[in-house]
Amino acid sequence: MKTFHISGLMTAGVVAATLAFPVQAQDFSLRFQSSDPAGNPNFGLAQDWTEMVKEKTDGRVVIELLPVETIVAHNETQDAVAAGIIDGHYTDTSYFSGREPALGLIANPVGAWSAPEQMFDFVRNGGGKELMNEMLEPYGLHFIGATTPGLEAFVSKVPLDGVDDLQGLKLRAPEGMVQNVFAAAGASPVNLPGSEVFTSLDKGVIDAADYSTFATNQSQGLHDIAKHPVYPGFHSMPLVEISINKGVWDSMPADIQDALTESVNEYAEYQVAQIRKNDEEAIANLDPSITVHDWSDEERAKFRAIARSQWEKAASASPASQKVYDTLVAYLTENGLMAE
Repeated sequence: MKTFHISGLMTAGVVAATLAFPVQAQDFSLRFQSSDPAGNPNFGLAQDWTEMVKEKTDGRVVIELLPVETIVAHNETQDAVAAGIIDGHYTDTSYFSGREPALGLIANPVGAWSAPEQMFDFVRNGGGKELMNEMLEPYGLHFIGATTPGLEAFVSKVPLDGVDDLQGLKLRAPEGMVQNVFAAAGASPVNLPGSEVFTSLDKGVIDAADYSTFATNQSQGLHDIAKHPVYPGFHSMPLVEISINKGVWDSMPADIQDALTESVNEYAEYQVAQIRKNDEEAIANLDPSITVHDWSDEERAKFRAIARSQWEKAASASPASQKVYDTLVAYLTENGLMAE
């Protein structure tokens, strides 16, 4: 069996030559670059995905997953995949919103999701996958599927049981959609690097923070000084795309394509299950002085309605953004997550 190594040195002529062989005889040795560093737990989990691919394809597809910045910068992988410098990427879609604003909206429609499963269903069955490929395929990429590091918990020094408690709240949030939504909800967001969150909470510069998952927040000692976390979170959950060079994808037989799609879907469930397990273990070992607040469905819906006003503004950025907005709102409405 002949093995073809797809790399940055592969030219269009070589691709055409490989396609002349029967597709059943092809193996694929691929390099993907992640947006996570090697020491990040999510990078370790993503390595498990490459093993899933190898197993599902009986070794016909082998993926080497590279840490962030190995070949190109984190925000250059889209061009690198299109050019064949790398074969695919595992990355936060929002990094490429400068090229197409709609990618920022679909990557993190703040407030839309109350659980990863909702986002997965939107991507697989609600039009999200089709939207992603409409945006990516013209650039030479094919979107295989989505995963996520999970719904971020919320760190707070004061009790937060719903939208009304956000009024005037001094909180850390990144610039862009997250800040805009919190400001629309009546909070007072400020932009601080992650390295300053602990000190800023401790000194009272801020009262709350958009930061990370519950277990990560706990491991970094944030709950020691901010004893009113909100879990599960209600605001931010990034879409992490797994995409591949379109020429490579098109050269693959249907059974390999199906196996890759299945591997991403199964991995996404696996990743969120591992993160949820870590969060639940962290909660089980909380100090009694810490109170976890879980917002009701009604309060989550109120926050989502506020967020919608900011999605509407984002929708005007491009025709694709409007299409993302319309598809997202239709899905949320049809599934009882948003009033008409």
